[in-house]
Amino acid sequence: MKTLSETWFADGYIDFELKKYTLLAYLQEVDKYFNENKLYPQLADIIFHYNNLVAFRENKKYLQEQFPKKFTGVQMEKLQVLYEQIIQDDDLMAELEEIINYSATHMKSAISSGTEIYEFVEDKLKIYPVGLVPLDINEGYFFLSEGSFNATRVYQYRLSFFEKHDEKYRSIRTEYIDTWQRNMINTFEQIKLDLLQRKSEIRNPAVYSIETSLRFPVEETLLPVAKRTLVRYISSQAA
Repeated sequence: MKTLSETWFADGYIDFELKKYTLLAYLQEVDKYFNENKLYPQLADIIFHYNNLVAFRENKKYLQEQFPKKFTGVQMEKLQVLYEQIIQDDDLMAELEEIINYSATHMKSAISSGTEIYEFVEDKLKIYPVGLVPLDINEGYFFLSEGSFNATRVYQYRLSFFEKHDEKYRSIRTEYIDTWQRNMINTFEQIKLDLLQRKSEIRNPAVYSIETSLRFPVEETLLPVAKRTLVRYISSQAA
């Protein structure tokens, strides 16, 4: 996939037509993946670049606080130096503002397309517990099934908390375990028993089934959406 640098809009020669061509080539490739119902990492990447444009346009001086996982100190310093240099040149600043405004509009449209796919996939997911739910639901397993439901992918998950801007968030870490073929004998309950015999480090795990009757790319779409949906489901159950 074509990628953009964190400061692509201000790198090198600042020219609207040049940056427009760079942007449209990037968006064309993002759109190709979206047309295949492949959301990640494209959706997260374009959201990052959109937020970066908006932050730069609004002269945010604390980008590192907003994007701690993406920016390094060197990149932060580069952004600030770029801003200080450009703001002194009215013509250059006007050209850059045109680039940013045009890019932000088109990126926002692409984000809307990706969000529609995300919401469609999420709406088609059904989540329910397999067996009794223990008191501790922050660690366990989930079964992921699509289409005919015959092939069931099993993942181990662990939820954790982190704080940002005085707000608490949940994050999820997952590990693929194996794929079971589901049938009249090999039910979800039987798969759960087989799983507990194979992996004994969690004595009383929470187990959930996440199903959809449609088919989506697993790694690029179904799994990321399922993980986020599971986090919200568990959070609502724990509330």
